[in-house]
Amino acid sequence: MSDDQVLLAGSAAPVARFVEAGHSCHAAARHFDVSVAFVVRLMAAYRATGSLAPKPEGGWRYSKLDPHRDFLLRRVTEKDDITMPQLAAELAALGTTVTPASISHWFIRQGYSFKKNAAGQRTRTLRRAPSPRALAHEASAPHASGAAPARVSG
Repeated sequence: MSDDQVLLAGSAAPVARFVEAGHSCHAAARHFDVSVAFVVRLMAAYRATGSLAPKPEGGWRYSKLDPHRDFLLRRVTEKDDITMPQLAAELAALGTTVTPASISHWFIRQGYSFKKNAAGQRTRTLRRAPSPRALAHEASAPHASGAAPARVSG
């Protein structure tokens, strides 16, 4: 954590009072052992708002895919195995250039996940073969007739 952040975590009020008492920003920076840029930004914000409270964080983020929400959801329901590059190409044909990763992130932010197929299985094969112990456990596990064993994805 920088000195500026430590000072902000404690209180920026002494710096503001020091400058308001007639000292320069450079003198305040030397006195409190912080950067001049910190003092200048602090005083600009203080003079603009009259408060030393931090700005709010987070909140709603605009996405250029938001206006295409109906199109994206319709295309995914029409063709459930459509890929993100295919969706990106269709959006490009409509005049919106976006990367496949951006589409994927947008779907995740909307609460959609496409990691499993309809059977609830992983869509990709395992990167390594299951251990002999896992195979033995799976073979000896009793299952109800017709019921699939419970699977944990991860």
